[in-house]
Amino acid sequence: MSQPTVAVLRPDDSRIVEAVEYLQSLDVSPIPDPMLAITPTGQVPQHADYCIFTSETGVDLAATAGWKQRGATVCAVGDQTATALCNRGYSVDIVPSTFTSTGLVDELFTDVEGQTVELARSAHGSEVLVEGLEAAGAIVTETCLYRLERPETAGQSVSLAVDGKLDGILFTSPKTVEHFVQIATERDAVAALQRELEETIVGAIGAPTKRAVDKHGIAVDVMPDTVGFTQLAEVTVRRILDTHQ
Repeated sequence: MSQPTVAVLRPDDSRIVEAVEYLQSLDVSPIPDPMLAITPTGQVPQHADYCIFTSETGVDLAATAGWKQRGATVCAVGDQTATALCNRGYSVDIVPSTFTSTGLVDELFTDVEGQTVELARSAHGSEVLVEGLEAAGAIVTETCLYRLERPETAGQSVSLAVDGKLDGILFTSPKTVEHFVQIATERDAVAALQRELEETIVGAIGAPTKRAVDKHGIAVDVMPDTVGFTQLAEVTVRRILDTHQ
């Protein structure tokens, strides 16, 4: 078969560049179609007993804004966030064994009563962390470090999907899914999209992204065990090649 075409929807920064290069290394023809643009707010995380970071983007923006750890217990949701913190010179005290908001609440539940906990994240975080930590008796504050907007250029992957011209598509966050389906809705093409994606290998990172895809009547074919783009790309491409044998 000719090189499979795989749409990748990562944010329009170095991540889309790295994703394209990695897919090319797997002998795939990548279709880069960023569904997220990051708009920083310029805010700095507040000082607290515990500070929670949920993304590499949040870490980079906090560090650029001059945030100081000053004895705070730093928590990272996921290895990639933890690595970003270490690379910026912060010490990471807690990484939950399950890389989810629920996993972190479970990890902290018995320790945070009466403690101040700062959430440093995007404007689109779920309420799971806030509700769970407050239920544990913590005093929770939240700093919105950035917003995720839909780039005006987004949409090529939707057109190709509707025309049945994609072998695979990689969803890397719930917001990516939301913007992708939004474009299809605006084009009155949701039914066609759902139909054509039955013949496309759909990959999703993590349970929240899978739930977002499921919600729109699209079946997820691949979800890797670990939350990382390279694993998602590898298992999706492998499934495409197996399907075409």
